[in-house]
Parts: sequence; C-alpha cells; structure tokens
Amino acid sequence: MSKRYSLVALAIMLFFQMGNAQEKRGRARDFGLQIGILPTGTHNAITDVPGLSVGQKTLMAGDSIRTGVTAIIPHQGNLFQEKVPAAVYVGNGFGKMMGISQIQELGNIETPILLTNTLNAPIVANGLIDYMLALPGNERVKSVNAVVGETNDGGLNDIRGRHVSADDVLAAIAAASTGPVAEGNVGAGTGTECLGFKGGIGTASRKLPASRGGYTVGVLVQTNFGGVLSINGAPVGRELHNFYMQEPKEAHKVDGSCMIVIATDAPLSARNLERLAKRSYIAFGNVGAFSSNGSGDYSIAFSTNPKNRIPHESDSIELNATSVGNDYMSPLFMAVWEATEEAILNSMFMAEDVKGIRGRTVRALPIAETLRILKKYNALEYDKLPKAVSK
Repeated sequence: MSKRYSLVALAIMLFFQMGNAQEKRGRARDFGLQIGILPTGTHNAITDVPGLSVGQKTLMAGDSIRTGVTAIIPHQGNLFQEKVPAAVYVGNGFGKMMGISQIQELGNIETPILLTNTLNAPIVANGLIDYMLALPGNERVKSVNAVVGETNDGGLNDIRGRHVSADDVLAAIAAASTGPVAEGNVGAGTGTECLGFKGGIGTASRKLPASRGGYTVGVLVQTNFGGVLSINGAPVGRELHNFYMQEPKEAHKVDGSCMIVIATDAPLSARNLERLAKRSYIAFGNVGAFSSNGSGDYSIAFSTNPKNRIPHESDSIELNATSVGNDYMSPLFMAVWEATEEAILNSMFMAEDVKGIRGRTVRALPIAETLRILKKYNALEYDKLPKAVSK
C-alpha cells in the first residue's frame, strides 16, 4: 500500500469517526420510534401533569466530575403544608433511597423529590431540609421527611469526592420549570450508564381520552442499569454486540440502579398509586433490564390532583378525598407502561458520549446503527407498516 493511499484511507477513517462523534441526537419519536398507542401530552414530559415542575443542576468539571441534581416538584405551593398522596414500589432494594419508610407508612410526600448520586444522597437531603425549613409558613416545623433517590455514577464520576453541595440543591429547585425537560447528560443523569451505553435523564407522558377520565400520566427516569437492550422487540443490544454476559469479554457492568418517578393528575389513593408504580416494571423488563443483584430500582408515584392534597394541620377529624375506582385503573396502568418505556429510551437517545474519571469513556447509543436494526425488525414507524390483508 502506498504512503499516499494510506493517508487517504486514514483521512476517510477520521472523517467517519468525526461523523459518528457528531451524530445528531434526538428523542425517540424524532426518529420514528413509537411506543404504545396512547397520545402524549404537549411536551411528552412529566411536566405535562398540570402544576408540576422540574429543575436540574449539572456538574461537569475537570476530568472526573460528572454528576448533578434533578428536582421534581409536584405543585407550586408549600408542599409540606399541602402534601400529596404517594407510594413507592421497590423492584430491587440494593439502593439508598431516603424517605421511603414514611411514604409507605403515611401514603404521602411532603418535599420535592430529588435525584442525585449514591454518596451524595445525605448531602442533598440536608440541602432539601434546609430549603423546606426556610419556606414561609414552615417556621414551626420540627420534622421533615426528605425524599431523595439515587443511582451510582462512580463509573464516570469521582463519586467519593461528593461534589454536589447544598447550593446545587437550591440551584436545581430554583431552576424548576413547567415546560420542556432537558434529557440525557444532565442533572442526576450526567454520569449514568444504561444497558451498555450512556444513560441519563429521560421523560415522557401519556394523555388518556376523555372517555377514560382525560388524565395525564408523566414519567421521569434516571437510568443507570444493565441488561440486554431491546427496543420494540428488536434485539438491539445483541445486534450491536454490547450486552451483559457477552462472551468472551463482558461488554459492560450490569449493576447501578434506576429511579422512576411517576406523576398523574388522576385522583388516586396511596394504594392505587402503588399499583400504578408496579406497572412501570413492565417497561423496565421490555427494554432488557432484569434488576440485577446490585441494582437499586425504585418507582415512586404521586397524584397532584388538588382535591386530594393532605393538609399538614386540619381542624377536621376526617379528610375528604376522591379516587378513581379499581375497575377504571387499567387505562392508567397502560399509560404508565408506555410513558416509562419511552422515558428510558429518551434518556439513551438524548445522551452523548462522556469521558470521565481515569479516562474511561462511555459511548452513547449509536443512532444510525440502531435505526438500521429497528428497520430490519419492522420496529419503526408502525403507522407506515403495510396493513395485514384480511381473507
């Protein structure tokens, strides 16, 4: 091979490498990927649930800080004084989620839900408590159940440095918005990994028809788990040769955890919120996860319906609340499955390559190759597939 030919070949190789590095990212639906049959809300995000806001603080500094905070705020009032019904479902308990026992005992939450990394959970909880105590109206409060979820981002982040501070907590809360939600390498998802690729923050929503209540279900996920990636039934992880227990050399870690936050404006009791939370694990399995031994997988669900808010203090012995009946829960179950699955995929489609601690790099899902595989298995653009001919 001539020297000139070698240089040309090298230039071509570098061109394609640059093209891959600059591959256009987007949400799953931007590429024709459809999950389920229900319509989305306006932003296809958890913020489609009325009054709910999300704020994030991303920390990327030097060659080893890759972490952050994500805050989910159920309503715009004082959440301690006006609590909301809530429930938690534990898929696998190898996690450090804070506040879980009081949610299970009382069936409500009284602070925003904050997501971060494992070793920063106590620091974030402390900042959240400071925030709640400082709210007008909380001057006499002597107990706060801070709700903090986490996943371990130590593969890319200097997790032992515990770089998230109380100021970062306040910044995430202050940045909260009811509009579109940033996804991928942001907030608590900055240093996370998912199914052999870069994970992160993802979100999606579903809107029920008026005949089924017209309710909205929104989901936000922090993805940091392993398995064998599957999208609409297509074996993407296997085809890309990147999956758990791949021989002869394992491609990626399987432990790490997933936080799933579910919000709805449907009036639900804590009991039915737990039932709703359980259904999110159908989506967890659909994408190829199996809750490994070292994965802390939690789903927390709450209702923002104003009629069901729980006052911190009340002169009435009895509380009046409305609730969707058991026989009418199935549409909500379907909505949470669809929204969770799409949120997980959005976290991967929107993520980008990250180089972190000790020079380790985790690549983002290769979109062009993934789309090729999805087309091969007829898993794209269902509305455009040929219709079956009846005999």
